[in-house]
Order: sequence, then structure tokens, then C-alpha cells
Amino acid sequence: MSDLVVKDNALIQASYTLDLAEQRLILLAIVEARESNTGIRADSLLRIHSHNYAKNFGVNNETAYTVMKEACKGLFDRYVTYHDKNPKTGNDRSFHCRWVDKIGYETNTGIVYLRFTHDVVPLITRLEAQFTSYELAQVKNLTSSYAIRLYELLIQWRSVGKTPLFELQEFRQQLGVEGGEYKTMSNFKANVLNIALSQINKHTDIEVKYDQKKCGRNIVGFFFTFKQKKPLKEKTVKATSKTQDNNINGLTDKQLARIVKNPQFISDYNHLVSPNSPANQSPQMWEAEMVSRIKKDASVFNKRPLRDYLK
Repeated sequence: MSDLVVKDNALIQASYTLDLAEQRLILLAIVEARESNTGIRADSLLRIHSHNYAKNFGVNNETAYTVMKEACKGLFDRYVTYHDKNPKTGNDRSFHCRWVDKIGYETNTGIVYLRFTHDVVPLITRLEAQFTSYELAQVKNLTSSYAIRLYELLIQWRSVGKTPLFELQEFRQQLGVEGGEYKTMSNFKANVLNIALSQINKHTDIEVKYDQKKCGRNIVGFFFTFKQKKPLKEKTVKATSKTQDNNINGLTDKQLARIVKNPQFISDYNHLVSPNSPANQSPQMWEAEMVSRIKKDASVFNKRPLRDYLK
């Protein structure tokens, strides 16, 4: 099962400042809740083991626990600023809330415990509105916290491959750049934007470019365009007829989405997810989960050739 991270787009767009270890801790907590089928509630005390941090981010267990323990201290004081509209008046609103209301660690086992606040939980779990989902593997090699944030901001627009204008001041806040940091554009580009783009282009599934908007001589915002990377060609291997039938080369993401939404496909593979799995909670989650699984190992789906579901 892929390590799928799902966040409400209100949270993706929110302004917050987390360092790299704190971001990774939150992502692992989201994945842990999903993989364990426990879900995330206001009373959920989530467990993140140091060996999961070590496995996903390429450090040893001792280093992982030390990093996680330090991240606990900082994360308890962090807050997120998000915006919505008053449902009665339609007026814009701005809120500040803490990420967690309880966090701690267990030295003997290398486990960190955390509980998201009542306000943050629905921003992570609310799936009836627009949401962004991606595999943890896409960000595990990013060592810049700005790169993780930028990747999250970009993939909200995956279906069109381009973003609207990210106005500079709001964009800085969304990336988590403090007000007094990198005030000149040259410093901002050198220490934030260019590093983030370089890491995203090297380590994730998308290739990104940007254009800047000027007002006179001043840069006031950025537009981003990106495209999905072509999958690496694998060495030719001897395959069974079933594997050959279920080769997904040439199938687009739209075709895969059509396949997994086919009633026959759902009937054939509904047994792969537990009744409490998030994949059973909405058509969007089923689609994201199944497409991710097919891409990871298409040989599992061997009841009939995948292309048959397109007919």
C-alpha cells in the first residue's frame, strides 16, 4: 500500500512555518493514521516510530529518534494561519490555531506521540471538498522545507499543469519564510525559490519552471508551469502473460482513473481495502488509492487485462 498523504486544500494554502523535521513528523502522522485505519480525530493519539522516520528519510534509527524528539519541542509551539469564508455572510475570515495540543516521546521504544488540535483535524480529513493527495515518496528526498511546501502548493493544479499568480507576500508566507528573512529578491531566489525548484525537479514526479510578474522594476509574483515526468524505462524482463496483459505503459492518468471507476473493476478489487479504509469513504479517495496501487505494482490486478475496463 502506498504511503498516501491527504490534506485539505485550505491547509495546503495556509501560511505556516515549520522546519524540515516538523513537516516530516506531520506527514508521517497522517500516513500512520491512514495505514492503521484508525483515522484522525480530535481524540486520536497518533504514534510515529523512529524506524519509520529512518526508513522514509534515509537516516539511522538513533539519528531519527533524536531528530523527532527535537521536532516535538518545536512543533508544540507552532501554529497555522488559514483563511475561509463566513458561511452566513460570505465575509473572508482568518484564523490562527495550533497544530497539536499534545505531543511527547517514549525513549525506550523510540516512539513519538502526537494529537492534532480540534481545528486542524478537519483540514486534514475533510475529503468532500477539494483536496490534494500525494505519495510520501515524492517528498522523502526533499531536504528543504520550502521545497516540500512548494510541491504541495503546485500539485493542487496538477490537472492543468499551471498555477495562477502567486502574489509575492502571500507566497512568502505560504512557503514559511519569516518576515525578516531573505528580504531582497536575489536572496529569496538564491536561498528559497531556486533551491526548492532544483530539489523538486530532481527528486519528485514533476518538472517545474516559473515566470515572474513585474510592476515597474519590482517583481510582485510568480507563475509556475509543470509537467509530469516520463517514467523511467525499465530493463526488459521475462514476464508472465498476466504481467504483460497488465503492463500500464501507454495508459494515461485519465485512463487509469476511468479504469478504477469502472463498476467491474470495483467489484473485482473491492476486497483489497478494509471496510474502514479511507478509500471506501469517497469516490475520490478510491480513485487516488487504486491508481497509486496500479502504478506501484500492476501485477496485483490480474483478474483481467486492465485495458478491458476501458471498453
